[in-house]
Amino acid sequence: MREIQLSHGGGGVEMNQLINQLFFRHFGNEILLRGEDAALLPVEGPVAFTTDSFTVSPLFFEGGDIGKLAIAGTVNDLAMMGAKPEYLSCSFIIEEGFPYADLARIVESMATELAKSGARIVCGDTKVVPKGAADKIFINTSGVGTFPLPEQSRGISVRNLKAGDAILVSRDIGSHGACILMARDALQLGSDLKSDCTTLWPQVEALLKAGITPHALRDATRGGLAAVLNEWSSASGVAIELEESAIPVCDPVRGLCELYGFEPHDLANEGTMVLALPAEQAQDALGILRQFNPAASQIGVVQASDRHKVILSNPWGSRRYLELPQGELLPRIC
Repeated sequence: MREIQLSHGGGGVEMNQLINQLFFRHFGNEILLRGEDAALLPVEGPVAFTTDSFTVSPLFFEGGDIGKLAIAGTVNDLAMMGAKPEYLSCSFIIEEGFPYADLARIVESMATELAKSGARIVCGDTKVVPKGAADKIFINTSGVGTFPLPEQSRGISVRNLKAGDAILVSRDIGSHGACILMARDALQLGSDLKSDCTTLWPQVEALLKAGITPHALRDATRGGLAAVLNEWSSASGVAIELEESAIPVCDPVRGLCELYGFEPHDLANEGTMVLALPAEQAQDALGILRQFNPAASQIGVVQASDRHKVILSNPWGSRRYLELPQGELLPRIC
């Protein structure tokens, strides 16, 4: 099998071979292998449910690929509610002629990423469309998560920021957007920059087990840090004060932003979370986060204000609003 053909989505012999030899081989578990039209899930109590679709160019980049992105993205959406990722669905839309070797590489990457959270793919679908009807491959994943630590998870919401809360980031920002731009434009800047794409549940689980009670969590994907904080400010009716010098940005990202005129706060991330939590818990939370990445930092505080804005202060004493990003700087980043 060298290329995906229309027959691989036709429901016959070829489709069954693709499912059994590739998808079942790497995703196999007792629920998926039953081969039913719908998965029967042993779930008790409230659940978190999310869905997302993934398209990225190029499909493979430093630090990840579209498969890793699909798993991490959906798992992280669950984790940002304090939910343990349990079950995922996965649907592929594949363009006729797509190399089988690339599909196998993507599926193997997905299986590796699933192991980080323990989540399982329990149902799925495959469609093959004629050449030119899609951009190589699209992946849709939906996820269900449960709440093993409900006391710590309760109240996590974009509407729950409180005056005095500390604002933290789990690592340096902008690596995914910068990495995709470099890969797309074949830039060689003499750096080893990789996407931050990864599963965030282990970090969230460590925080919750330590008794940290976040008021809000968010993986800063499209729109980056600026989009997350502006959404929080508006939803919670507060102002957020940031110290620009405290926001961690690695040198390759900073250099690329200077070259293109971008703001690192606007660039996408795929394994960086923003946290709002009581100020008295900030140092304990940073201690945990720095076990995963030493760049974790407190970057600001929440203030009571009638102006629901994000305000960025620089080391020279000037202040400006950090606005929502405008325009389409980096298409197809997730």
